[in-house]
Amino acid sequence: MIASVLRRFDPLLLLATAGLCVASVFAVRVSAHPDYAIRQAIFIAIGVGLMLAVSSVDVLRLRELKYGHYGLVIIGLILVLLFGAVTNGSRLAIVIGPIQIQWSEIGKVLFALAIAAEMVDRQRHVGEWATTARVIALTVPVLLLLMAEPDLGSALVYVTMLVLMLSVSGAPGRHLQTLTATGLAAIIAVLVVLPAVGVSVLKGYQTERLTSFLNPGTALAGPGYQQHQAMIGVGNGGRLGAGEGASQATSGFIPENQTDFIFAVIGERWGFVGAGLMLSLYALLLWRILRIMMEARSSYEAVFVSGIIGMLSFQIFENVGMNLGIMPITGVTLPLLSYGGSSVIATLIALGLVHAVHAHARIARDPRVRLSTHLS
Repeated sequence: MIASVLRRFDPLLLLATAGLCVASVFAVRVSAHPDYAIRQAIFIAIGVGLMLAVSSVDVLRLRELKYGHYGLVIIGLILVLLFGAVTNGSRLAIVIGPIQIQWSEIGKVLFALAIAAEMVDRQRHVGEWATTARVIALTVPVLLLLMAEPDLGSALVYVTMLVLMLSVSGAPGRHLQTLTATGLAAIIAVLVVLPAVGVSVLKGYQTERLTSFLNPGTALAGPGYQQHQAMIGVGNGGRLGAGEGASQATSGFIPENQTDFIFAVIGERWGFVGAGLMLSLYALLLWRILRIMMEARSSYEAVFVSGIIGMLSFQIFENVGMNLGIMPITGVTLPLLSYGGSSVIATLIALGLVHAVHAHARIARDPRVRLSTHLS
């Protein structure tokens, strides 16, 4: 029984996942009250259970449920807008008793499943603008709902997922170039052009969070304070870390250090070596997922896995960059490391589906694997 379950998993991907989960509990324990570490361990246990469960799913069959997946994304985000609790000016989660559900995290996996199906269903017309426009049209309502919360960080994750999935599905380069140029023009318009003529799309604090990293010396009393303190923490860590003397991480100098700025905690407590180890685990994680995408038995599974790569890679790059002062503050979590049930569980579910793609690719390639799996 155990051998049959383990055969479904990619060993190196599982190793990277386990390493990050263990590191998360220790990092959260250092950065916050011990109760947070206990909760994080519970979130991870639930996520691992769900990862094991979905690893046996035939992902190819989920293609038929694309309308259901997309509908769940939209309905969930609407419910958050209508009934979600307001935290720090944003309505991000539905609260049910002691449980908070941040639907934008769960929605990332459903979005990848739905959009992958739509792209593959129109694969014969992938070179046409109508196909790209249709996929973008399905994405726009999701982005508008996220911006209404407002949750700019998640919106950027969804956009990254879309671009990478379009690329892997075979969309022409000119489509991707036009989409990228349009996105950059929209960002410039929202942050620079419209405010200059008196039109504000974002709230003042949102604009400051997005632009504070460009002028770190002038934003220390506002949104740039967190980022500045995180940079000090990383610098304090040196090569081997400050250990018990990690004052930035433990003395409250870094607000939200167990979520947005967990990388700064790791950098200060365990230094360049600890931070480098975490980045190495992420590199291993992404490399194995990329290999699984390339070996997938179907276009649908490959495009879906590319969406998961987009989700994880953007979050890693943005969060680490945010902690180092080279990226704006968007509230994007660091996958598997940041404290938070919705993020951890959604990521582990996504990885479970990636393992399922790996397992079925092995079965398709090797009849002996198919026979041994069937017998066990």
